[in-house]
Amino acid sequence: MKDSTLYRFIIADDHPLFRGALREAVSGSFGQADIAEAGCFDEIAGLIDRGGDVDLVLLDLAMPGVRGFSGLLYLRAQYPSVPVVVVSANDDPAVIRRCMDFGASGFIPKTLGIEAMRGAIARVFEGGVWTPPDIDLGGGSDAETADLMARLASLTPQQVRVLMMLSEGLLNKQIAYELGVSEATVKAHVSAILQKLGVESRTQAVIAASKIELGQWPQPASAGH
Repeated sequence: MKDSTLYRFIIADDHPLFRGALREAVSGSFGQADIAEAGCFDEIAGLIDRGGDVDLVLLDLAMPGVRGFSGLLYLRAQYPSVPVVVVSANDDPAVIRRCMDFGASGFIPKTLGIEAMRGAIARVFEGGVWTPPDIDLGGGSDAETADLMARLASLTPQQVRVLMMLSEGLLNKQIAYELGVSEATVKAHVSAILQKLGVESRTQAVIAASKIELGQWPQPASAGH
């Protein structure tokens, strides 16, 4: 832990009640904690960029502006020195394993009690990682998935943002407007994304990303019927 007595946290979750539970867990562990809250993904970057070192981001995987693992991918690429602990209702071992493969410092299931959450956060602050002890993370990804994850991890932060927006169905001019760049810049990003992912079209890039995002996600009961 740092010598400084003030710790900066960002709690990113779109459910106010759960942000409150996390705030309780964090504030009970650290005497002086500056805790900022984000209800959508775009607010997270603004809070990190506001200045000062952020000691930990507690990130929900499913929140407005982000799909699957893309939010974690973006934060790890854009702010590699800021530890991110994923907090999710989805505790499928494959999901946890992918979070760790993409650089998370820990994974906290939303079902965990307050005291256990405090212990998990303390473990990360000591330089360790924390995942649920009762879940076996031994099985690795198949070769195809591992290759795709490595390709996704090679994207720059801006390329991750563009891919996230492609996944939402935005056109180049809409992406350019959202990012405050020219359409030519967006086209260059898209070309780089296709090259890095080894695909030939925007549609294939979105499908590739969704394989990672939704590969082990709970599917609706009607799926496949």
